[in-house]
Amino acid sequence: MPGDLHDSDFLLQNLMENMTDNIYFKDAESRFIMGNKAVCDWFGISCEDIVGKSDFDLFTEMHARQAYEQEQHIIQTGEPLVEIEEKETWPDGRITWVSTTKMPLTDENGEIIGTFGISRDITDHKETELRAAYYDEQIRNIKNRMEEDVQMAGDLQKTFFPRSYPCFKAADTNDCAVQFLHHYRASGIVSGDFCAIHRLSDTEAGIFLCDVMGHGVRAALGTALICAMIEEISALEKDPGKYLGRMNELLLPILRQKDMFLYVTACYMVFDASSGTLRFANAGHPVPLLFQGQEGSAQWLMDDASLRGPALAVAENAEYQTLERAIRPGDSVVMYTDGLYEAESPEGEEFGEDRLLAAAGQIGHLSLGELFPALIGASVNFSGKEEFNDDVCLVGFTFRNPM
Repeated sequence: MPGDLHDSDFLLQNLMENMTDNIYFKDAESRFIMGNKAVCDWFGISCEDIVGKSDFDLFTEMHARQAYEQEQHIIQTGEPLVEIEEKETWPDGRITWVSTTKMPLTDENGEIIGTFGISRDITDHKETELRAAYYDEQIRNIKNRMEEDVQMAGDLQKTFFPRSYPCFKAADTNDCAVQFLHHYRASGIVSGDFCAIHRLSDTEAGIFLCDVMGHGVRAALGTALICAMIEEISALEKDPGKYLGRMNELLLPILRQKDMFLYVTACYMVFDASSGTLRFANAGHPVPLLFQGQEGSAQWLMDDASLRGPALAVAENAEYQTLERAIRPGDSVVMYTDGLYEAESPEGEEFGEDRLLAAAGQIGHLSLGELFPALIGASVNFSGKEEFNDDVCLVGFTFRNPM
């Protein structure tokens, strides 16, 4: 018969010749005593020539030393190495990877006389894994740098907001005739909301609030543009309607690019502390609240919401009407962004402007410092969540006493 299925030499020969994994046997000095065809092809030598060689004849010193120490440990302890990953470094600079299992080789008396092992080429898999790990690391580094940049942008953006308020001395006291206040709560690291309070003259202050469409870095860049424009426009234009018109002219060519569309809602007020006259204009922004201190009530500052003009950076040559209202001592005016009333209940119902006005009507007797947390609290109680899905900014003033 060509081959006996019960002949161990015949079976071993077939295994050694046809197995695609590298199979090898070594003596107590870690020299090869037998290798299959696959391992001989792996080394690029004949199976006759492999006998008597060691890893020091085939690999670099570093890899050969590591393999030798592993095999000597197996011989001394009888402990096998199972499915370890080995990085093979070759004299010509090549690097290959194998998954290796090494076992103690024993004689008929059970004495360890060497080692034998089987190694599988995993170079392609390992290189793919290493590339993936490299790209993961690069992405992680980029992400970390971006997060650091965004955090820095968030810290910088906070400096745009008022750090002090104008003080106009009241006629009968040394106290400020007008109390100003703002509150800012971003839904993320950076925000699209922005407010500013500037002294315009010995008796007048300009109060500005805007909300750039969207969230994140893009919206925050919009606020940076507006922050830079405010100083220039405030020095040239006191009329609120013309103020917003000029801002619209400046923003339109910047925000209306071919592949980008941003718009900004805004409200601008000029309050004269000597007369109690408030002039204001609105560019698609939520209507401010007027709290009447004497009555302890609240109402919309604008009787007709349709008097609002379009949002900024939407239409060319947009016109914004300047409205005027007398503010009495004890009255407060509060502007806010839409994040305050867009909070939703667990059922998905929006808090809304009607509920906001109703809540304001119940707290009209409060001071300005108490109004802000009370308005925020009403929205939070409705939604059942402490956090807002959108940025929230409030800015306002209380007219205490005439100058």
